[in-house]
Amino acid sequence: MSTSLFDLKGKIALITGGTHGLGMAMAKGLGHAGATLVINGNSSREKLDNAITEYKQEGIKAFGYLFDVTNETVVNANIDKIEAEIGAIDILINNAGIIKRTPLIDMKVADFEAVINVDLVAPFIVAKKVAKGMMTRDGGKIINICSMMTELGRNTVGAYAAAKGGLKMLTKNMATEWAKYNIQTNGIGPGYFATAQTAPIRVDGHPFNEFIISRTPAARWGNPEDLAGTAIFLSSKASDFVNGQIVYVDGGILATIGKPSNED
Repeated sequence: MSTSLFDLKGKIALITGGTHGLGMAMAKGLGHAGATLVINGNSSREKLDNAITEYKQEGIKAFGYLFDVTNETVVNANIDKIEAEIGAIDILINNAGIIKRTPLIDMKVADFEAVINVDLVAPFIVAKKVAKGMMTRDGGKIINICSMMTELGRNTVGAYAAAKGGLKMLTKNMATEWAKYNIQTNGIGPGYFATAQTAPIRVDGHPFNEFIISRTPAARWGNPEDLAGTAIFLSSKASDFVNGQIVYVDGGILATIGKPSNED
């Protein structure tokens, strides 16, 4: 099979929340496959600039834009600016997200709505704007970052799970409506990954660390780089007839009911 199927040279990819963590890992994968990156951030200009510097140090062409993905007016203006300054967006990765760990019985409605707005409404806002341009060019790739909580519940993450479950169905409906324009809309559902955020619970002897290792058939946490291949595949010609799918990159967690604690 020709590697040209996975070649992203000449493509422009917008990655929301691509300043760190899994978003950065996926973005680097696309960049090393030849794509020009447009990285969105919302927390600070310094953080965004530092991320762009890191991409460039790896030989990746990258540009940064600071804007709130939950504000439709701001999103529309910034995407117009990106396409005027950098070029038409060929690939969109809706990665920006938040989580608030609170039992549902104690959760404030405002906090629930905040999670829904960032994790579900924002992907709709950004994809809607980007898809309009893709329609005129007869093609594009949209990747919505879902989660294992798209399929499973867990204590204290009810708002996040509700948003990610909704994002799965939004992905399928985007695919349903936009496939005729040669736009492929798919999702990636990461499992548990070794990032700076999970470092405190990945130490030997921590109950959650032991739980994840025993619960995962691969018997390890994912490395952020493990997501790059899936992101490249769903961004490339190799996935031109893949639409409306959620690809779970989880080391096999969702494939099994688990095992007793005394089983090897």
